[in-house]
Amino acid sequence: MQLNKQFLKEKERPVLPEKVLQFGTGVLLRGLPDYFIDKANKGRIFNGRVVVVKSTDKGNTDAYGEQDYLYTHCIQGIMQGRRVEEYVVNDAVSRVLSAASDWPAVLACAKDPEMEIIISNTTEVGITLTDDDVHAAPPASFPGKLLAFLLQRYQHFGGDNSKGMVIIPTELIPDNGTKLKDILLALANQNQLEGDFINWLTNANHICNSLVDRIVPGALPAVAQAAVEEQLGYQDKLMIMSEPYALWAIETGNEAVKKKLSFAAADSGVVLAPDIDIFRELKLRLLNGTHTLSCGLAVLAGFETVKDAMEDPAMESCISALMQHEIVPAITDVAIREDAALRFAGSVLDRFRNPYIEHRWLSITMQYTSKMKMRVIPIIIRHYQRADEVPALMALGFAAFLLFMRDGQVTDDHADYFKEKWQRLEPAVLVQTVLKDAAMWSTDLTKLPGFAHAVTVMLGALLHEGAPSLIRRVSEETTIA
Repeated sequence: MQLNKQFLKEKERPVLPEKVLQFGTGVLLRGLPDYFIDKANKGRIFNGRVVVVKSTDKGNTDAYGEQDYLYTHCIQGIMQGRRVEEYVVNDAVSRVLSAASDWPAVLACAKDPEMEIIISNTTEVGITLTDDDVHAAPPASFPGKLLAFLLQRYQHFGGDNSKGMVIIPTELIPDNGTKLKDILLALANQNQLEGDFINWLTNANHICNSLVDRIVPGALPAVAQAAVEEQLGYQDKLMIMSEPYALWAIETGNEAVKKKLSFAAADSGVVLAPDIDIFRELKLRLLNGTHTLSCGLAVLAGFETVKDAMEDPAMESCISALMQHEIVPAITDVAIREDAALRFAGSVLDRFRNPYIEHRWLSITMQYTSKMKMRVIPIIIRHYQRADEVPALMALGFAAFLLFMRDGQVTDDHADYFKEKWQRLEPAVLVQTVLKDAAMWSTDLTKLPGFAHAVTVMLGALLHEGAPSLIRRVSEETTIA
């Protein structure tokens, strides 16, 4: 049998108003915001469902209707050192509309007084300003569709400020809410919309910056899905899996907004705070920064996935020490306490160990140079602002980056730069030349005491000793607290 409402007892499926309009059908939205909303509904906290708007023409939504908009969410992984395996039937979605074929129905949602929240995940490309006509049916861009919806709401409720929306983009760009608001205002002016509407758009609506963090690979491998379906007793075309860790940080200090986002009370993974930079910094440095400093070394050592590396005691030791002994001390200050950073580091290590997720190191090396500049160089500089000693594991990670870039067979805008340096320069000279390139790194890294020497030594060891042997030796010399 296929999953449908018959698998739920009627008392478990109360009739709830539609409170959320969601632009996007992707697995991140189904595995994070919709997860929190469903959990809150089951706890009788939020009591509202989600209308999903499919923004693109790709794919179809037949499976949603066939399953009464239910889907199974498999939560699998490691949390606090223990294996987690949980299966949740998500009942957050009330219906799915296509922007292309159901645009009048999307606009009709603007007239619903119960509608309070808009969520989006249209990829980073979605938060861009285009020459869009908001009176088209539908407008081409996501900001155009959103502005048309808000204009319809403004007109229907006569500019009532109490009918403004809480808008939360989850696209993975810094200050996503601020950027979306600027685009909406620019688009309103492009379309010569009336001043009173622009004032309502600005003052009655709250567009919040947000940060999402959860690995949601989507569909399970065919064999794993078949096993789960046999265990649960039904088939599910919409089944997804995710890791246990979940964070949705929403930037707001407004009490009226917090009241509308009542689903936050259902799970500590939803954080409402007037400043979410701390969460962004922790993720960028401890998760992304560790990935970047480890990926080249892992590939050179023959590890295909993050899970594989964490199952090797020596590599796991190096990754843990890098995170806990070098990155944490570099980023902690008045804003980020050491205990909070160490707790976050522990959760990241659990995520790296997840046996259900195949996260390939090669995929992490894409645009390696820009990731190194954005995620790692600031950590190295902060380390030197606080300590005189050389960060040996950061130096090892940088040396592995240089060696990985040697052949130019990588997806990186700077691949030719490194290939040319390797063809022309000896390793020691190459290290000096690259580290000194302020145009590349926005600073001269040779001015950091001992760093160039340490990178040179590590690079020489990688060339002559090999990555697996060097990792074992470094691990033996490293004490994990």
